[in-house]
Amino acid sequence: METESEPYVRLATLRQLHRVVADLNTARSLADTLQTVVDGIVVGLGYELACVNLVRPDGDLVVAAFAGDPAAEALITGRVGSRASWERRLTMGECWDGLRFIPHTEGWVLLEDDVPQWHTDGPDPRFEDEWHPEDRLYAPMYASGGELLGVISVDRPRNGRRPGAWGREALQMYAFQAAIAISNARLRANMQRALVRLEREQQALRASEESFRQAFEYAPSGMAIAEMGGDQHGRLLRTNDALCRLLGRPASVLRRYSFSDLVHPEDIGTLLRTSAEGGRAELRLGRRDGTYVWVSLRNSVVADAADGPRFLLTHVEDIEERKRHELQLAHRASHDSLTGLPNSAELRARLGARLCRRPQSARASAIEALDAAFEGRDAHGGQAGQAGRVGPDGYEVRAEAGGAGEHGFQSDGPDRYGGSDPFDFPGAPTAPTDGPYDHHVHTVAPATDVDDGTKGLAVLFCDLDGFKSINDRFGHHTGDAVLIEVARRLTTGVRDGDTVARLGGDEFVVLADGLGAADAADLAVRLRNAIIPPIRVDGRAVRVGASFGIGWASCGMSADEVLRSADQRMYIEKRSRSKAHRRAG
Repeated sequence: METESEPYVRLATLRQLHRVVADLNTARSLADTLQTVVDGIVVGLGYELACVNLVRPDGDLVVAAFAGDPAAEALITGRVGSRASWERRLTMGECWDGLRFIPHTEGWVLLEDDVPQWHTDGPDPRFEDEWHPEDRLYAPMYASGGELLGVISVDRPRNGRRPGAWGREALQMYAFQAAIAISNARLRANMQRALVRLEREQQALRASEESFRQAFEYAPSGMAIAEMGGDQHGRLLRTNDALCRLLGRPASVLRRYSFSDLVHPEDIGTLLRTSAEGGRAELRLGRRDGTYVWVSLRNSVVADAADGPRFLLTHVEDIEERKRHELQLAHRASHDSLTGLPNSAELRARLGARLCRRPQSARASAIEALDAAFEGRDAHGGQAGQAGRVGPDGYEVRAEAGGAGEHGFQSDGPDRYGGSDPFDFPGAPTAPTDGPYDHHVHTVAPATDVDDGTKGLAVLFCDLDGFKSINDRFGHHTGDAVLIEVARRLTTGVRDGDTVARLGGDEFVVLADGLGAADAADLAVRLRNAIIPPIRVDGRAVRVGASFGIGWASCGMSADEVLRSADQRMYIEKRSRSKAHRRAG
């Protein structure tokens, strides 16, 4: 029998309690801690059987450790009891401070619940405080926050009696320390799992970074990482060898630049319009030698971490060869294959770009102008010598009978092409539909009889004289060589910005802007004189002449009308000269 009045008994129990509690702190894992808890009860607190029921994440309790009987350990370890059954047990019987004792007189109702249990047969107790085989004693363990961690279950005290006040206090104290040890073990286990997971993530990150580094450094096309946002937005932070080779600059030098510093001035707008997120653009970047290379930029945004700074990853692909082919195809489509001059389609496109459908005074034919001169009126229906008022756009406004509009056209009745719109002719540029022609510089034809200082777009139609005989006598090879040389002489004789085009056969057209009537005539003479000198082909000298007709482009005309006008004047000029003068070859 426990003699609680003897101080040495309490001291011995306290020493045992201190020893087993110290052992709790030596366990390295959660499983070791749980086993140490039940072993300490059997070794230090005087019970033959001990069990720890641990709360699982789903709330039920599992038998996590058992000590005292290998057969019972094999039978019930790992089995689960529901949370409801355990809560029922912890509210039955007698409450011994933090312990719960259920005597065999009440515990018989628990024989059929789902809580794992182990009982040994034995005689009925002879004394009031003697332990019965079906008595149950539980020590709940709580975390610091008050939630249930588990329940310690003990059985068969070695002295055969129910624990007294001191034994109960010792078991309660031990359960409190066990709860702390289990919480610490769980914390260590979570930390170890977190460290293992972190190490795996770091290894994966290092492997990913190494894969990215190799893919970045050894990519066959250019790659760059640039800053995004802030004062240094767009500055290159890192470039691979392929980009350095493409631009002819070392990586240390490229880190001083951004793409805006390297892009061609004409492509800066394209670069700025390129979206940072998934943006794509085709533009030219400058090389170290001063030349430019066509590249395709593809941008994507990458983050250093979840909330870290963002960077711009740019893929730079060399498309110089493709662009060269595209330009060659475009050049072939718009230029003559023999002479390299703009062809008929390109000529009409350039000429049409300068013309609009602006309504203005109707152009009188030569016969109408002659009739008007004899009748004492101008070719537009007004009285001769009567100056029309000048409109707000700088054009003279004339009054006409029959409801003529402000610019000299009838507002009703069909035009010369049969339509109601006097400028609805084929090939005419489309007129703006949103108001006045405020954003177009209108082309005006200067007067042909008096040089009043007005400058316009001169259209010089050139037809070679004597070319057919050269083709017939010497063959097409010689004729082609003559056409090539004439094209070269015409191109040499005009200003930069003027257009020399070949319509086909032996017909050429020159577009020269900003000329007056006298200037255009002088240019025609200079070009004719440049063509006349002999042309040597295969050791043979041949000569051709040239007839020029000067037309003037004017808004309200179509490109075909302008060319037709110059063509007609060329034939007038050709017929005005004798055949001997025209014959040069």
